[in-house]
Amino acid sequence: MTSETLDVIARRYSCRAFSDKPVPEDVLDAILTAGLHAPSAVNAQPWRLIAIRDKALIDELDANGVSLLEANDQASYNKTMGRGGRMLYNTPVIVLIVRPAPESAYPDLDCGILASHLVLAAASLGVDSCIAGMPRVLFSGPQGEALTKRLGIPDGFRFALSVMLGYAAGDPKPGHEIDPSKIIKL
Repeated sequence: MTSETLDVIARRYSCRAFSDKPVPEDVLDAILTAGLHAPSAVNAQPWRLIAIRDKALIDELDANGVSLLEANDQASYNKTMGRGGRMLYNTPVIVLIVRPAPESAYPDLDCGILASHLVLAAASLGVDSCIAGMPRVLFSGPQGEALTKRLGIPDGFRFALSVMLGYAAGDPKPGHEIDPSKIIKL
């Protein structure tokens, strides 16, 4: 069975090397709007989206993140260095998904659903993407509070996930291989 939606899902992959080609404003707006259509527990919509397009800011966040990984998480640092040394993969746009700080499973699940909507909408429009939790490191330690304020994250909100958007440097990769044995039917 095939459909346009199933084809988009099958070809979508996590891009880890973006070109400098910018994402057009109308395309970015369509992707962000698609994210807002994501369902959430009791329709709480516990998120805010912060779309960062300022390349100098993205590069600064990237460099700071790599430094924090080197100091605090050697395994993640080594993985990052093995993938080109950039935590944010030269993305032209990073969307921070933030959610209310009180601990509850639902906002994290809701933000995951939102991220999925963003990347599938992006793929349907020919934009590559990568969902990443690693930028969480930017909000740890003493610099985290200042960065929260600088990025306009509302009071009482915290980082949940990020989605990087752009166009692949080089040829896009195929979607990952699936393992149908992971399905259990009763």
